[in-house]
Amino acid sequence: MSQANNTHAGQHDDFEIEPVEGLPEKPPAGEQILWQGRPDTWALASGALSLKWIAGYFALLTLWRFVSVVDLLPFGQAIGASVPFVLLGVVVCGLLLLVAYVQARATMYTITTSRVVMRIGAALTITVNLPYTQVGNAMLDLRRNGTGTIALETMGDTKLSYLVCWPHVRPWHMKRVQPALRCIPEAEKVAGILAEAAQARISVPQVSRAPAGAAVAAE
Repeated sequence: MSQANNTHAGQHDDFEIEPVEGLPEKPPAGEQILWQGRPDTWALASGALSLKWIAGYFALLTLWRFVSVVDLLPFGQAIGASVPFVLLGVVVCGLLLLVAYVQARATMYTITTSRVVMRIGAALTITVNLPYTQVGNAMLDLRRNGTGTIALETMGDTKLSYLVCWPHVRPWHMKRVQPALRCIPEAEKVAGILAEAAQARISVPQVSRAPAGAAVAAE
């Protein structure tokens, strides 16, 4: 049985019914959910799985095959000799789209008034819990169609595995892994919600009780 890890202490059973979709437990009193969403399947396939590059690669292979045999074979046979590359490309791209769909359906990103929660993973489901006090910076990579990725630069002792969290990470940042809300629709709007929530949370004064017997400074 796989288990979902929290960046803080504690684990929960993946097969427990989520009290709130995407969250391992009900939010504590005073915490409100501001936004929830999933990656866009096509954007995830294109951005994280390089679907367009791979489709272009097979297109070049098909063209190379046709050009290499068109002088040796009749035109129709030259086309026929290139068809296997087209079919192989269709199969590979279809598999990438399937992986993107499964990943998107298994993912739930949640922004609350206190934290960002990422329920990710199709085969091994984990929950990444990031309070705003552990987020040093957030970076938006916005695409022309409105989808985009919000990468979170963590602080303190937060340690995440690049391979375990992929593709929900900022690409190629392996030494200091940056979890990311990948390929989400209306990314600019979501970034605004995140920025306002983090700023409001961090600006709230944190009052702690002084230890018993502590000396009080004289006026």
